[in-house]
Amino acid sequence: MPSRAPDIDLYTTQTPNGIKISITLEELGLPYKTHKIEIMKNTQKEPWFLEINPNGRIPALTDTFTDGKTIRLFESGSIMQYLVEQYDQDEHKISYPSGTREYYEVNSWLFFLNAGVGPMQGQANHFHRYAPEKIPYGINRYQNETRRLYGVLDKHLAGSKSEYLVGEKCTIADIAHWGWVAAAGWAGVDIDEFPHLKAWEERMLKRPGVENGRHVPDPHRMKEVLANKDETEKLAAASGKWVQEEQAKDAKK
Repeated sequence: MPSRAPDIDLYTTQTPNGIKISITLEELGLPYKTHKIEIMKNTQKEPWFLEINPNGRIPALTDTFTDGKTIRLFESGSIMQYLVEQYDQDEHKISYPSGTREYYEVNSWLFFLNAGVGPMQGQANHFHRYAPEKIPYGINRYQNETRRLYGVLDKHLAGSKSEYLVGEKCTIADIAHWGWVAAAGWAGVDIDEFPHLKAWEERMLKRPGVENGRHVPDPHRMKEVLANKDETEKLAAASGKWVQEEQAKDAKK
């Protein structure tokens, strides 16, 4: 653990990428201040936020670095790596020592999520829920690719003695995936097709850090929303309207 005390401010909202960081912070037992970003009001596009993340996306995080100055971090995978490298080097609660076999395996699964599951499932969300017209090719393309990636995870977990992705414990690789897998139904993917992945999702949820972190900055209600058709349609319509408006604005830039 660094000699300095954490001075962490988390800028986030209730999304799979946002809750990765709050769950990581809870698992590490670190104090942090939460700032809810109203993405549908475009708070993330305001100048003060762009000073933290020039890409205008959540999550973002600031901390006091070893030189005593503020460090500004963005991209969820980068933030997760920073947190374990700065604050999990003694106990290795959710990480492994640098240079070990498990350390590199964690990175492989972390990048598998950031380059595969997240982007593909995000596109499945778009074509299934937000697009102004139903385009079967787009829906099928990204739902099927999400299913393929889930199949990779399911097969890997079936052979895991610990029932986690790497080694004998939960790591940032597991945490990175959880919010996306918990939202499979929003992308039109049936988690029941992947029994080992479903069992892993439910097992992760029993961890206090996951339970506490998933409700930052607002209650995590994906399962409840999906169980209510009217609420699902209302949320999809509002989100789709905002997505389309933002795309139109970006096209004019």
